[in-house]
Amino acid sequence: MKQFVAPLAAGIVAWTCMGSAGAQGGDTFPSKPIRIIVPFPAGGTADSIPRIVAEKLALKWSQPVIVENRPGAGGNIGADTFARAEPDGYTLIASPPGPMAINFNLYKKLGYDARRFAPISVAATMPTVLVVRPELAAMPPQDLFRQIRGNPDKFTYASQGNGTTSHLAANLFSMELRAQLLHIPYKGTAPALTDLIGGKVDLMFDNISSSLAFHQSGRVKIIAVAADRRVASLPDVPTFGELGLPDVVAGSWVAFAAPAGTPPAITARISQAVAEIVRMPDVQKRFADLSAAPVGDTPAEMAAFVGKEAERWGAVIRTAHVTLD
Repeated sequence: MKQFVAPLAAGIVAWTCMGSAGAQGGDTFPSKPIRIIVPFPAGGTADSIPRIVAEKLALKWSQPVIVENRPGAGGNIGADTFARAEPDGYTLIASPPGPMAINFNLYKKLGYDARRFAPISVAATMPTVLVVRPELAAMPPQDLFRQIRGNPDKFTYASQGNGTTSHLAANLFSMELRAQLLHIPYKGTAPALTDLIGGKVDLMFDNISSSLAFHQSGRVKIIAVAADRRVASLPDVPTFGELGLPDVVAGSWVAFAAPAGTPPAITARISQAVAEIVRMPDVQKRFADLSAAPVGDTPAEMAAFVGKEAERWGAVIRTAHVTLD
């Protein structure tokens, strides 16, 4: 998406012109504590991954790295606070897709423009899975899909809330299946999973890390992975491609960014540090425990990735007529 990549390209040109003065600034960073804003509550994968990275950054740079949770409004409160910070690299955001690639397609008015954020790195990705209530667990996925297609609005799906990745993934699924499902939005993953376990709703698209333990205990069943390949923690669960719906690809991720105008020398330095951290064996083990795959890409690669994500989810939002005030 050109709007997201453009600030990065402009920054590279500016950095080239700055010469040795800019290089010196990058070499001396950081010289004071760093704040990482997480625009969601503590406790979930979107919080755990930044904390793992922050812990290692603090050790690497011998500076305090503080994770600050600023939840609310689908991540917009934290993102707005972050966007107003000084563009010096000492305030960062670590966020899943919502504030960076989805919300500007959903909300009529926002106090920030995520397309102007200075990309740093995608730390990790997490596949989305289709989870069904226990009573549907014995039905082969293809049979369930036929049942859903033949019974408009009979099957209900839970989501973490309107406009969340679980909501949009379900819309993508219904579009590709050419079926109508009834949406039951919740305020977060926990209450949605509780009602799915209790059989009050039929299915849910969720991050694998949230549902895996319940799947393993038999309280729900994961029947499909919305990825281009099977995942190691669910070797017997097929992808949607294997089930005849290859375009149902959805996932979450956690990416780091700096405020617009942050010197590229600084974002490059942070990006390199993140890449080194996510390749550490102990970090990879901790990520694997969260069913997260380490990435650690460059600012340019992150810009391209987030741009494609924004385009893809924007198309789903427009086709499904999803809007939020």
